[in-house]
Amino acid sequence: MRDERLEKLARVLVDYSVEAGEGEQVVVFGEVGAEPLVKVLYRRLLQVGAVPVLQLQLPGMQEIFFEHARDVHYKAIPSIRRFVSEEADAQIGIKAPSNTRALANVDPAKQQALAELNRPLSEIMLEKNRWVLTLFPTAALAQEAGMGLAEYEDFAFGAMGLDEDDPVRYWQEKSNEQARLKERLEEASELRLVGPGTDLTLSVAGRTFVNSAGRRNMPCGEVFTGPIEDSANGRVHFGVPAAIGGREVAGVTLRFEDGKVVGSEAEKGGEYLESLLDTDAGARYLGEIGIGTNYNIGRASGNVLFDEKLGGTVHLAIGRSYKETGGINDSSVHTDLVCDLRKGGELYADGELIQRDGKFLEFDLGG
Repeated sequence: MRDERLEKLARVLVDYSVEAGEGEQVVVFGEVGAEPLVKVLYRRLLQVGAVPVLQLQLPGMQEIFFEHARDVHYKAIPSIRRFVSEEADAQIGIKAPSNTRALANVDPAKQQALAELNRPLSEIMLEKNRWVLTLFPTAALAQEAGMGLAEYEDFAFGAMGLDEDDPVRYWQEKSNEQARLKERLEEASELRLVGPGTDLTLSVAGRTFVNSAGRRNMPCGEVFTGPIEDSANGRVHFGVPAAIGGREVAGVTLRFEDGKVVGSEAEKGGEYLESLLDTDAGARYLGEIGIGTNYNIGRASGNVLFDEKLGGTVHLAIGRSYKETGGINDSSVHTDLVCDLRKGGELYADGELIQRDGKFLEFDLGG
């Protein structure tokens, strides 16, 4: 069963997500814990005539870097890494951590410095628009989610639509329905989130919503944009814990005035959250609002790749905007926090209720 789902996942990633073609160079990067998926991907890329280029990382390498790297290692991206990013026709990234808390005691300033250094590579990838990030189930991820490994595999692969007879068709149909939601949202000037501890308004006037249904992330299922930078007012409570930089940040409430975070509280990880907000001038402004539409994800799992797609939630990202949305906020930070609207929550577009208790009133997205 697992092998069958990996074969399906490889076909989704290669044939649908990045649409790899004959002669194209496709970089597959990630951790060696994903070996079973890497092998299946490698075979599928060869079958379609693409040229796979593997970049795999051993467990513990990040810890070694942060312990021993000197100032020179934070000053310039090696030209070889830049060359690979520029020459690649597409990229497939796979997360497969052996320890989700490996960086818990690393100085946040070092983490942020590395993120700033790598920004040009991220921008190259985003501009190419043929990339996808996915995850391979590991014992560490299962433990983070409070599940056994077999249970977590079922959870993860189900969220990716791999239990469907034809997962590619599943994501195509999801994209079609999300296109209707995208059209409705682009008609709106103002969105309002209401729920326990939450009453936030922000403007999306003139901004472009992106229909994300398996082209960039797997699992996927969201429609997102960059809000008008100075428009957010009110407060929002993020009831879904977030794992950021190897740390847990939970019970977060942010208060906004004219787009800027002017107050923050957290039941856990508050000091680290403040360090993120103080990274640079753009870190206290929103770069994204995304609406989760994947109702195959039954619950939060402590992994933002899944949690931000959870049907009935809305996520907000502090920091950098995506240029394709029209957003202009600039920051080395892009940190997603998830607001759960499934119990007592409402989402309004220009005063019209479009979602209650996590279920859309007009769109058939599985809620």
